Amino acid sequence: MLRVDLREIYRGPMDTAGVLQPDDAVFQGLELGLVSPVSVEGRLQETGPGEFFWRGRVRGEVRGGCRRCLTDVAHPVDVELNVLFSEDPDAAEDPSVYPLAPAAPVIDLGEAIREELALAIPAYLLCREDCAGLCPRCGADLNAGACQCTPAEPV
Repeated sequence: MLRVDLREIYRGPMDTAGVLQPDDAVFQGLELGLVSPVSVEGRLQETGPGEFFWRGRVRGEVRGGCRRCLTDVAHPVDVELNVLFSEDPDAAEDPSVYPLAPAAPVIDLGEAIREELALAIPAYLLCREDCAGLCPRCGADLNAGACQCTPAEPV
């Protein structure tokens, strides 16, 4: 349940949970490399008139090539989110606040999850921190050992 009816929230905090598939429309246009469903769980509560706070956790897995050696890498994503939604027009200028239309009937967590997940995924994956990469001359994987290139002559 990632769309919350605000009539329900006025009765008290609500637990939210859902699963988004990697090809879900909410991720359309992003090249995140998601390879598993994204699980979402959290709690939404009213914090003031027209203001709602969601604390949640998003988990999934991305896959891509190591930035240094091009090896296929799987990277788990597990991020805790704190998101503020507000009807206040002055809050719309704050990039950390997700604006709500006045008297909005629902809060859709999808856009916040999309943006926060995109920010949580590393821009460049590494197979390991000490990855030696590829030889710039012959392309050999230096993680497997030294290549057979002759040392470059000083210029």
